This record gives sequence, C-alpha cells and structure tokens, in this order.
Amino acid sequence: MNHELEWAHPLIQKWFYSRLGMPTEPQIQGWPHILAGKNTLISAPTGSGKTLTAFLICLDQLVRQALAFNLPQTEVLYISPLKALGNDVRKNLLTPLAEIKELALEQGLPMADIEVVVRSGDTPAKERQAMLKKPPHILVTTPETLYILLTADKSREILKTIHTVIIDEIHALADDKRGAHLTLSLERLEALLEKPPLRIGLSATQKPLDVMGHFLVGNGRPLPELIDIGHARNLELAVEVPQSELGAVASNQAWEEIYDRLAEFSAANRSTLIFANTRRVAERVAHHLAERLGKDQVLAHHGSLAKKLRLVAEDKLKNGELKALVATASLELGIDIGSVDLVCQLGSPRSIAVMLQRAGRAGHWHGAISKARIFATTRDELVECAALVQSILEGDLDKLIIPQQPMDILTQQIVAACAAQDWEVDALYQLVCRAFHYQNLSREEFDEVIEMLAEGIAGARGRYSAYLFYDRTLGVVKARRGSRLAAITSGGAIPETGLFTVKTLEPEATVGTLDEDFAIDSHQGDVILLGSTSWRIKRIDATRGQVTVEDAHGAPPTVPFWRGEAPERTAELSQSISRLRETVIAQLGSGGDEEREQVREWLINHCHVTTFAATQIINYLLEGHTLLGAVPTHECIIAERFFDESGGMQLVIHTPFGARLNKAWGLALRKCFCRSFNVELQASATDNGINIALTEQHSFPLADVFNFVSGATAKEIVTQAILQSPLFPTRWRWDACRALALLRFQGGKKVPPHLLRMRSDDLLAAVFPEAVACQDNLGGKKIKLPEHPLINETMKDALHEALNIDGLLQLLQQMKEGKITCLAVDTPVPSVFAHEILNANPYAFLDDAPLEERRARAVEMRQTLPLELVKELGTLDTEMIDEVRRQAWPDIRSADELHDVLQSIIALPLQEHNLLPNLKTWAIYIDALVASGRAGKARISDQDYLYAIDKATTFSGLYPQAQYEHALTSIERKPLSPEDGIYYMIRGWLYILGPVTSEQLQQLLSLPLNEVEQTLIRIEASGQILRGVFSAQAGQEWCERRLLARIHRLTLAKLRREIEPVSAAVFMRWLLNWQHVAPGTQLSGEQGLLAVIEQLQGFELPAKSWEPEIFAKRVKNYDPMLLDKLCLMGVVGWGRLSSTINLVDNQLKRIVPTSVAPITFYVRDKAGWLADFKQDQAEDELSGLSHVALAVYQYLREHGASFFMEIAESVPHLKTEIEMGLWELVSVGLMTADLFDNLRSIIDPKRRLLKKRRRPVRHQYSAGRWSLLKKRVKFSTREQIEASCWILLKRYGVLFRDLLAREKNVPSWRELYSVLRLLEERGEVRGGRFIEGVLGEQFALPIAIESLRAMKKEPIATEQMTVAAVDPLNLSGSILPGPRIAAYSGNQVIV
Repeated sequence: MNHELEWAHPLIQKWFYSRLGMPTEPQIQGWPHILAGKNTLISAPTGSGKTLTAFLICLDQLVRQALAFNLPQTEVLYISPLKALGNDVRKNLLTPLAEIKELALEQGLPMADIEVVVRSGDTPAKERQAMLKKPPHILVTTPETLYILLTADKSREILKTIHTVIIDEIHALADDKRGAHLTLSLERLEALLEKPPLRIGLSATQKPLDVMGHFLVGNGRPLPELIDIGHARNLELAVEVPQSELGAVASNQAWEEIYDRLAEFSAANRSTLIFANTRRVAERVAHHLAERLGKDQVLAHHGSLAKKLRLVAEDKLKNGELKALVATASLELGIDIGSVDLVCQLGSPRSIAVMLQRAGRAGHWHGAISKARIFATTRDELVECAALVQSILEGDLDKLIIPQQPMDILTQQIVAACAAQDWEVDALYQLVCRAFHYQNLSREEFDEVIEMLAEGIAGARGRYSAYLFYDRTLGVVKARRGSRLAAITSGGAIPETGLFTVKTLEPEATVGTLDEDFAIDSHQGDVILLGSTSWRIKRIDATRGQVTVEDAHGAPPTVPFWRGEAPERTAELSQSISRLRETVIAQLGSGGDEEREQVREWLINHCHVTTFAATQIINYLLEGHTLLGAVPTHECIIAERFFDESGGMQLVIHTPFGARLNKAWGLALRKCFCRSFNVELQASATDNGINIALTEQHSFPLADVFNFVSGATAKEIVTQAILQSPLFPTRWRWDACRALALLRFQGGKKVPPHLLRMRSDDLLAAVFPEAVACQDNLGGKKIKLPEHPLINETMKDALHEALNIDGLLQLLQQMKEGKITCLAVDTPVPSVFAHEILNANPYAFLDDAPLEERRARAVEMRQTLPLELVKELGTLDTEMIDEVRRQAWPDIRSADELHDVLQSIIALPLQEHNLLPNLKTWAIYIDALVASGRAGKARISDQDYLYAIDKATTFSGLYPQAQYEHALTSIERKPLSPEDGIYYMIRGWLYILGPVTSEQLQQLLSLPLNEVEQTLIRIEASGQILRGVFSAQAGQEWCERRLLARIHRLTLAKLRREIEPVSAAVFMRWLLNWQHVAPGTQLSGEQGLLAVIEQLQGFELPAKSWEPEIFAKRVKNYDPMLLDKLCLMGVVGWGRLSSTINLVDNQLKRIVPTSVAPITFYVRDKAGWLADFKQDQAEDELSGLSHVALAVYQYLREHGASFFMEIAESVPHLKTEIEMGLWELVSVGLMTADLFDNLRSIIDPKRRLLKKRRRPVRHQYSAGRWSLLKKRVKFSTREQIEASCWILLKRYGVLFRDLLAREKNVPSWRELYSVLRLLEERGEVRGGRFIEGVLGEQFALPIAIESLRAMKKEPIATEQMTVAAVDPLNLSGSILPGPRIAAYSGNQVIV
C-alpha cells in the first residue's frame, strides 16, 4: 500500500485500495492540508475524486468513532447548490459506508451505523421531525435550507457540533446572491459554534482561484490552501449540424434532423444525457425523442418538475433504464448519474464553464474520456459553438463575477439572525463584515438597514418590513413577533418569478410548475406537456396560483414556456467569438479556393466542426463581410441601417459583447432618441447586437449613432432609462421579496403572483413615489432616486447584474480613444449578421410592447441572395434611381398643374439641365401662366427662373439680386422669411428630384453652397431626408426618405426577380426540353447520342430499356450501330457501377441475371467521378456467383479481353451456360464488353431463340470482346464529388435534394452540398430558389436559369407526353403531384 493513506484506519485503507485503486492527484495534494486542519479550496476536473477528497478524512474519523460506539451528533455539513446533487451525494456515501461496515464485520469488528440525511425543501415533514429527534452524523443540505436550520430553534441545536463544512460546486453559488446568502449563513454558523469549522470548497471551474478562496473563508482570516489541478480533462468534443443548411432561425426541417441524430446517438450508446438551455426546449425534445425511441426510453428533467418525477428520472438513468434523459441545468453539476456514455448539448450553453460541467457528466469516473456533442441550430450559434470548443481546447475559462454587498440579502439575514437570538448591534455588524461580500460595508449603510427594519415602510396596504425592535440605549436589536416565521417561510436568495403549481386530484400529487403568463393564457381542456407526459387542464385557479390537471393519455400537447430562463453569454466566450471571426476573415484573404481549403482545415482541427459546418462558417462570414466591408468583433463595431417593409427603417448595431452590455447601450440609445426626437422607440438587444426600429422622425448621419451616448453621461442616461423600463419594477419585486419587505407565504399559503405584484407596486409607491407617478406631471424632469437601501440595491442590480454598465463605460472610452473601429453602412437588405438580431426572442426587447406589434417583424427575411448579387448591393441600381426620378417628376398636363408645382418649388430654372427632364414640353404652360399674370420671370446669375406671383415676396427674399422681366407684384399674404423660404424650396425640390448632391442643388437654384448645406441639415433633422452615397459615381447625396425607400424596394425587387422561382410544372416542361424528349428538341447522329450519354451517365436503369425507352426518345431515327461505334472507339463504356452489397446488413444481394439488371453508360474521357477497381477487391461479389460465372471470371482475369468463341473453347461448359455466366458477371458489376451488342445478344429474346437452332449462325454471337470492368463508384476525393456535381447539374440543370431519390451512383447530398457551395462561391453555379415548393437549397447552371426563366414566358402546351417509368424524368410523386410510379420497365408516366 502507498503512504498517501497511512493516516487512515486500516478499514478505510482496505476499502479504498480494493474499490478505487490509487489516489488521484487532488486527493494526494488535498489530504495533508485537511488533516492539518487548514481550510482548503480544491479545483480539479470533473470525475477526479474531489468529493471523496473532502469526505474521506471525515469518514475516517466517523468510522473510528463508530468502532468505539462513541459517535457524536452532526459533525459534517455538506452544502450543494442543487437538490439533485445532494440526493446523489447521500447515495454515494451510503454505499461506501455499507461496504466499510461489511469489511468491519468480516474482521469481527462491531460498528455503529453512520447516518447520512438529506435536508432540503423537498424533504417530507415526517423526515424533518425524525432528523430533529435523531440528528445524522453527516447532514447534506442546500444554502437555503441551512439558512432555515440556523433560524429555527430546534435545528440550531443540531448544528452546534459541526466541525467540517464542505461546499461543493462552489462556483455555482459565487456569481449570484445565493453566494452572499451562504457566506452570511456560514458566519452565523461559526458564531453558533465553540470552534471555527474546517471549510472545504470544491469545484472544477473556478476563476480567479484566489478570489474564490477568499469567498470560501470570508474576511479577516488567512486564505485557504489552494489545490489547483486545473479544469481540463480528457474531452472528446465535436460540433454537430443538421443536414440542411442553417439559417437565422432553426427550421422545422432542421429540428427534425436534430431529433433523428439525437435518436441515432441514443440508440448507439447505453445512455445519453441531453442538455437544453430552457425547460421548453427540454420538454419538446423529450417528446419528439420519445416518439422515436419509445415513451419509456426518454424522460425530461428540470426544476419545474415535482421532486418525485425528478427522482424517478435520475434513478432510471442510473439504473440504465433510459436511453436518453433531456435536462436543463438541473443535472449540470457534479452529479454521478451512472454510466452516461455521451452528453449532447442543444445550442450553445453561452458559457465555457457550463459546457465543461455538462461535458463532464459523460464518463464521470477517474480516467474516463468525456464525450460531448454540441448541436448548433443557427448560423450565429454555429460560430459560437466553434469558438466555444476552441476556447475549451485552449484551456480558457469564464471569470466569475461576484456581486458586492447585496443589501436585500443582508436585510433578510439580519431578520433571521435576530429571530434566533438578540444581538448587540456592534457584534452583529462585525459578524456581517466577516462575510466575503460585506468587507467594504460601511457602518452608515448597515445602520440604514437596521433603521428600515425597525421603523418599517408605511404603504397604502399597511406597514411593511417592520421586523425588529431597536433599543438604541443599549445598542441591542430584537425580533418582533412573527419575524421568525417570515424569515423561514419567505427567505432565500432565488428570485420570485411567479409560478403556478400544477397538481393532479386522483391521486393527489404535485406534477410541477408553470409560468404565470402561460397558465393565465391557457384554458380548460388544453393539453400541456410536462415531464414528457401529456396533461389535460381541468381547472385554473388564479387566486391560489394553481392548475389542476388529469392524464391526457398521450393526446397531442402544447409545450409550455417559462419566461426569463435563457442564459446570457459570458464575456470570455464573446471575446473568443470575436477572435474566431478575425482569424477566419484574416486567413481567407481574397477568398480563393486555396485559402478556403486552409481555413476549412483550420476550423476542423481547432474547432472540431465537420467539413459541412466549416463551409457554412466560411460562407456566413464571407457573405456578411462582402456586404458590410468588415465583420463585427471586439475591435470593430458596425452600424447598419436599412428600410423595412413598412417604409420605416431598422438600425442594427453589431456589438458582439454579450447581451448585458448591449442591453445597457440599447437602453441608453433608446432614451437618447426619445429625448432628441420625442418619440418612444422599440428596441431589442441580444448577445451580438442592438436593433432599434426607427420612424420617419429619425433622420441623421448614420455615423453619428456612435456619438449619441458619451461616457460622461451614460450612467445617468441608463439609470433614467431603467426607471421607465419593465426592468426596474421586476428587480424591485425580487429585491423586496428577498428583503422580506414582501412575503411570499402568508397564513401557510403561497401569495398568488398577481397579488404579490400589487403589493410590490404599493410598496414602491410608498418608498419611491416618482417611480410610479404619471409622467405628464413630471414635466420632462429627471427622476431623482431616493436614498433608500432597497432602491439603491434595485438600481445596483439593474446596472451591474441585469446590465453591464461598467463594460459600457469602458467600451465608450475605447471608442473615444479610437481603439475600436466604428463603421456605418446603409444597406438595401439586412446583412446575414443582422438576421438573428432581428429575429430576437421576446425576452431581448427593452420595452414592453406586444410581440405582434414589433416593427422588427416588418423586415422580410427572404432566402439569402447569391453572393454575386450581394456584391452588387453596395450601391443602388442606376436604372431604378432613374425610374423613381421619372415617377417623382411632375406629370404636367395643364397650366394649373404647373402653377401648383411652383407653389412648392418656388423657383423653376428655365434653362436645360440634366435634372430637369421634359422642360421643353412645359413651354406652352409656362407662356400661359406668364400671359395670364399668374407667374413671372426673373434673371439670376445669367439664368432665367419662373416663379408664381403668389410666392413673389418669398422669391424676392431668396433672390434679392434678381432682375425681373416685369415689375414685381405680389399677392402673397404670409410671405416666408429667407431662412424658411430656402427650407421650403429645397424640400419641395427634394420631393421630385430623387438623390441629389448639394453642389447640384446649388447649381440648379443659384444659391450659396453653404446655405444649401445648412438647409439640408435642417431638413435632415426633421426626419424627411437621408444622406448617403446612393449612386455609383456620386459623392454624398441627399434624398427624400420615401423616394429612397422606393428605390431600395425596386433595386431589391430587380435583384430578386433574377432568382424568382418557377413552378414544378414549368420545371418539368423545361426538363423535357433540357433532356431532348420534347418534340422538336431531339438530337441526331453520333454526336447527338454522345451528348445524351454524357447527360445521363451514371444513371442506372434496366439494361433492356436503354435503347427503346431512353435513346430512341432522345435521338432522332436512333440506330443501334451508333452506340456500338461509340463503344468500339473507346469513347463510351458501359456496365453496372453500383454496389451489390446491402449497406444495411453488409450482405451480398442475390443476383439474378435478367434483362432488367441495372447498368449505366459513362464517357471515358469524362469519368473523373469513377475510381479504378482492382479485381483483388472483388471477393465479396465473387462469393455469390455460380461456378460457371466464376470459371468465366477466372479465365478473363488470366487472359484479358476475349471474344465469346475464345471463352467458349477454353471454359468447359455449354455455350448457353457461358452466356448465363457472362450475363451474371454483368449483373454483379464485374463485366463489360467492347460493344453494347455483346449484351444485346444476350438479352434480346429473338437472338437467343436463333442460337437455340441445331446449326446456329456464327454472327449471332456478338463480334465484340468481353472484358472485366475496371471502374467502380467510390467517392473518396473532392475531385470525384465535384465531377459528380457536374454530371448531375448537366442532367437536371437545377439540382436539389429530392432529385437524388433514384440516383444510385452519387455521393450523399451532404457531400454534394459542400462542393456545390464551393462551386457557387467560384461563380460557376448559382444557389437560390429556382423551383417553387421544394425544400432545402437549390443550385443551378447559369445557362439553365436563363432558359428556365424563358420557359416560364412560353405558352403551356396542351398535348400530354409520356416517358418510361425507368426514365430519369419520372418525377411523379416527388417533384410533381400524384402517386409515385414504380420504375419498372414497361410502365409509362404522363408528364
């Protein structure tokens, strides 16, 4: 035995070495410090034996005491963040204790039982009472239950004997208020004990470690011993994607493919643990997997399920009774859930540490390899998953952000501490300051909390939060009556989210919980899914917050939702995504084939993605880079603006800094827009950017958006924005509940969610009247925050927990210093980076408008345009600009209409100008107006102008130097000032001109350039015009926003018309022409036949059908001699190329030589898609052949190509048997011949009849030689796959997945797809939607697209045509409507 366990009792040593072998590294390093009584923090990978490191010394001491029958009361306190983890630890302790006791009995050593008890919120009342009567030696609990045990009288006595506290998965507590709650409870526990307990902390993902050590031991004590083994373990990670291409939102087809893949993984492993980020996804996935694997093979597990259902799921997984368990974070932490072979993560977990924890659930034993697959469901998520894997492989880890001195938690713990005993205020302050979070708590802040608890808060519904008596003379605080009950029933740090309890009546049992909004929106009789079971709602009781259900016996259910549960991305993962984007774009360079291949290999090796996924990442980033000129990163942020379908504009700011920072900036921008333009805006923020829906009032130079919020005022603006957003009342309710100002339970019952909200509003009105006051009465004044501990805490939570105000201030400073590049781009269509931001989930919105009224929904997210069209989107189409100019230019048909136009433009130049079309046609109306005295002429700077008499005074104010043809007369009653006049005139011209530069306006109107530019800025500020570069050759231009929106729409429509799809019927008519079947399209002669063979090569169909049903349909006056000639010259080859091995069971198919044996043709100089076939590889095929066929095969292998008579002379069998042997070899794919006539002579029944005569004619046997076929289908290289792509494209013109249904000799669609995308990027094929009603991507030859669109314009032929059922054109039931027609020789299909 090794010396590491010399300290242990022999029983412990024997058990350890027999069961576990050698100690692990954390055990070797940790035990000496724990034995020395030093506080210890252990950071080690999952499955490395951390828990046993902490427990073994405790077990050793308890075993020694048990052998002496001198067991004390509770000595060891184990705290876990999850109830499931506590249950698991208890089971994992009882097993070794039972085994150690058995060893003791074997050695004749009687031993008392060592009790291990779990005490949590799920513990039944009976077990709680039993624990009080007979305290366990090891108590397993959660932070919330420890708080209750410290507060209740009887349970406090149990805790007085504790000498070791073990905190598992400490990282899961440190980064939220549960950690503060726990540290205060630990200080209260230490105050209860005679001697400070030994503290041991455990986790696999801790950063920074020294801060976590400080968190463990508190303030004023030495740092613990830090055991850092690292967090990395043997991991096998890979990113999975569906077979169909990813988009901005996961399609139903993609989800079906994901379900199929998950079912495949689950079937191939003993048990698979599937993690989802939300309870809704967990329920949905479990439901679909149960349909595939069986209802008893799949269960869901999440926090909204009742304890009983969760335990059933855990036990079934441990016992190997489940193939798959779909869970949320409820099974994330160090739970030993049996032999889980594989972990699947649906979507990005948004955190490096979380992914490490979840991956560690697979192979959760020492030395095992943890296998995990991450399923990306969208394009942005694919990039994120790739960056996540790269970060894990590089050893990166998220930094824990620990909240500082949460006052709501402090308030609750003070009430609980005083409920347990009276306290001197000074001693209580010192106790609080020893907790890690309260190191910097001032006495003034502490006293404010004491005063609040002593005086309470007077509200309309009574006095809130008065829990203490404060004797200022003695400096003592005591609890009021009811304080202990309030602290016990309404305590805890987990926020109140408003859940309805779901119960059954027969038998009476709790099923789980539902979100309040979902429960209220449901109706009696609705069927819901909870715990992988369908339940029918019988009653919804809003006053009690309860939903009564009954078993729906598998009826189709609705999947519930729970709000506010989606995780937000960590700063470290956001940084990794930026690095990945930068790396890929930098390595791609010009985007050539060689660079793409290098980047693809880099992604495969460094991010563990598939080739298909790597190609999608490259295409996605390139497409966005092409449109925006860059990709968003931490060093480059991009503002993108475009029109939506309603005529408004959408602003998307690409900021991949994570949702917390983006929400802060989004709220600040929304507030700035509101102040500047006096309009409330809709806005949303995701991990990757901000979306603001602009209205017509919002017109500004796009680059100015980066200066709207400054670092000096950002915090004040965000604070004001928070006060008027839904965020503040929600956080207030949470903090008030945690501070016990609002009670979650009263009279033994839970307070219904709606009543709790009412009380919360009342309490807020009492503390902070301005927060709920009518905004009209505030007169636009800033709302001043009152000095109140709970208001300060609520705002601190909003700024630093819900948002990242510190990160925003740092970002704004870096932008100011020029460390971050800021780009502004106006685009006709949203970039691919904007798609997912525009499709944000409801929780991403920064205001509370209904989802159906979101302006972001007005953005039409069509199929992505081809890359070559994306490149054209930088400028607007010149033809469309001219078209809009023609539409906007007045259509003058009378003098009255011209007079009306003069009212708005004030001055009309009479000289020809490129901006003034059709001016000559107006001459008659101009003369008529002048003659009638309704208009006059003036000369300005050698140019003549026409003006309306009723605008003469305004005109003269604009042009004081004007020389008038006639004396100036004016009838204008309210002339405009020169400033307003030039504003009015230029605005009028912009309504009819379209895009124009300031220089062009200055020349047109003979005004000073500076006045024109100042006026344009004034008009822009009103929201009526926009500036930008709209024409290819122009500089900065100005355009009226409605005209610009029309130009955008027409430009986009023109581009999209190029890829407008045709119907399946048109495609079928076109295919008949493309394959030369339609009348008048047949080819002729030898070259015509060769063209047909080149188009159809690789397509296998019955041997006897090729000539009468295929060639004769496509070649005019087909002659079999043409085919024989092409074969004889070596231009064309034939044979069976598909495998005869059954891919399902790897068994040889039974080969029966008949005339319907499948064969195909190939053009020898274009056979790059085929691989050489060596005859020593034919063992499988040979095993199923007759002895005659084997004899013929051996002869040809030895002698090479031979005539039939040569074979007949040397092979000792009848000629008819030899024929059958040759035919058999052809059928199995081992034989071909110089001529097709060789096969024709065998399969033609008439020629076979002639051979049976007594004296057959020699020439009845074909003149060609028979030889072994040396080609076979095998797609091992990209070149072979690319060659297959070209064959299929030439065959069909347009290629998509459904066309491959009858293709045997082609690669999988996935392999084809990756190469087709490369061909598209090279400009050799086009991708898009060409055929209506077809799912998935489509690719086409450019020439095919042109002729296909032309076919759409041709009249529909009335005559019906037929093709053979074996023909490649038999698309009935797949592309065309109707039943599928079996591809049997002789069947016909009407097309």
